[in-house]
Amino acid sequence: MKSLFIKKLLTRIPLITKRLNSRVFIRAVIATLCISSLALAGCSDQKPASKSVYLLLDTSGTYTQELAKAQSIMNYLLATLDSGDSIAIARIDSGSFNEKDIIAKTTFDSRPSTTNNQKRVFKQKVDTFVANLEKGSFRTDITGGILQAADFVNETQAGEKYVLIFSDLEEELQKGHIRDFPIDMQGIQVVALNVTKLRSDNIDPREFKNRLNHWQERVENGGGSWRVVNDLERLDRMFVQN
Repeated sequence: MKSLFIKKLLTRIPLITKRLNSRVFIRAVIATLCISSLALAGCSDQKPASKSVYLLLDTSGTYTQELAKAQSIMNYLLATLDSGDSIAIARIDSGSFNEKDIIAKTTFDSRPSTTNNQKRVFKQKVDTFVANLEKGSFRTDITGGILQAADFVNETQAGEKYVLIFSDLEEELQKGHIRDFPIDMQGIQVVALNVTKLRSDNIDPREFKNRLNHWQERVENGGGSWRVVNDLERLDRMFVQN
């Protein structure tokens, strides 16, 4: 009897094992599907980080002749930025740490129709400013403009923060203005655009390199990142995630 029972048990072992393995396999599949579903749900909920962009326009001396290029940059920004993104354009003049130097600013609405209208109004304000600019400023307070820009992008609490400087980077301050101090640029990407060469740079090219190195050092010492984009045909290089 015992031997018969053992024989029957042995014959059923493969079936029992198969059933157990099937159950384990099914449970594993279900668990995998659940994890995959959660992962996909999480991915679908993630939205691209919002951008905040502040463009500084040098309006001193002969650099005003470059402002047509700045309008092209603005057009690129308006075409690239989307709902939830923020943008401001301001002039660099003799004393740039001032909200009065902001030409236009906005945060784009979630509704496409409203966003399109915001972009139209924004472009109109900047185009009007450029058309009516008769003469440039006598001084160039780049540091003050950067401070104002940093305040703006930080207040928006955007995921990506950019300060774009359209200038030859030659700072000329009014007498008595103090700008020789550290600048807090933590988490801000600074991009120098269309850094033209001065006449003096032709005499001593080291002056041009020294200007670039000076601003790079100030930005990076303040916790920001720095790069130069002089080829305005490659404006896509402005937005590079760190």
